[in-house]
Amino acid sequence: MPIKILAVGTKMPDWVNQTYVEYAKRLPRDYALNLIEIASPKRGDSADIPAILKKEAQAIMGHIEPANLVIALDVKGQNWSTEQLAAKLQNWHDQSQSLVFMIGGPEGLPEVCLNRANVRWSLSNLTFPHPLVRVILAEQLYRAWSIITKHPYHRA
Repeated sequence: MPIKILAVGTKMPDWVNQTYVEYAKRLPRDYALNLIEIASPKRGDSADIPAILKKEAQAIMGHIEPANLVIALDVKGQNWSTEQLAAKLQNWHDQSQSLVFMIGGPEGLPEVCLNRANVRWSLSNLTFPHPLVRVILAEQLYRAWSIITKHPYHRA
C-alpha cells in the first residue's frame, strides 16, 4: 500500500526533517511513506495569494492519479481518534489502496484539492504550523500501524 504525502513547503528546519524521517523509517515496507515537497513562492506583503494557490494546486494535482484515495488534511475535516485512524488504515491496507495525504501551506489547501479529496481529515481543532503537520501525520501513521500490529509503541 503506497502512502504518498504531498506537502506544500520546502527547506524545512532540521528538527522537522529529522523527526519526520525518524517516524517514516520505523514503518515497514508495506506502509512506507513517500514525502513529496511542493515548492511554493515566497509570500510577502504584496504576494498574489490566489496565483500562489493556483500554482500549488497544479503541482499537487500533478502527483495524484485517478485511482488514488486522497485524504486532505483540513481544519474543517472529520476528527478521528488514533484508534479510528488505525481502523481506516487497516481497511485501506486490506483493500490495497494507494493513499495520498495532502498538506497545504499557510493558507491551507486550494479548493480544487479539497474537492478532489475522498476524505477530509482534521488533526485537531487547533491550528498547527504546516511544517509540524507532516511530523504529526508521520507519527500518527506510525502509531496507527503500532495499534494494527499490537506493537508496544501505543499504550492506550
